[in-house]
Amino acid sequence: MPKSPIRLAVFASGEGTNLENITRYFLHHPRIEVALAVSNRSQARALQRAAGLGVTCAVIPRDELAENPQSVMERLAHIDYIVLAGFLLRIPDYLTTAFPRRIINIHPSLLPKYGGKGMYGRHVHEAVCEAGETETGITIHYVDAGIDSGEAIAQFRVALRPGEETPESIAGKVHLLEQEHFPQVIERLLCAEG
Repeated sequence: MPKSPIRLAVFASGEGTNLENITRYFLHHPRIEVALAVSNRSQARALQRAAGLGVTCAVIPRDELAENPQSVMERLAHIDYIVLAGFLLRIPDYLTTAFPRRIINIHPSLLPKYGGKGMYGRHVHEAVCEAGETETGITIHYVDAGIDSGEAIAQFRVALRPGEETPESIAGKVHLLEQEHFPQVIERLLCAEG
């Protein structure tokens, strides 16, 4: 008898390019499926992208996420893993407790550098640029009760040219790493554990 698929909920707050990439990667996968797309914003482009690929979508606003654990857990009752793909709200403790080592995030720097409160998206790339770093990259990590403090699963690096980069050029390089590596790391991790 075949194993039932590992069901992912992918959380995204904005454009959803990583959500779309992950969903496309697993569209016909024998073991893993994106079963739910979640955003805190009803107008997020991420939800449009997911719906266009046939994924069930849910909006969980900031207040519900923070103050209504029962409602959120009911929505996630059929989910095995949560993947954060540009989700900008802090994950509450009840979720990290309910999904130990089963919430995976991607961060646009080589943690522990440029992580923590306020360090997301363009803020990270501006800080990397201002510091004159010779490299940056992405960190795929487990989510714990802290901010960007969970155990690293994988890191991927890209060279930078100090003095020649802009936040936009750095963002472009980091985005290419995200698109290339994030779905594959999820696949390796889940197939090894599942």
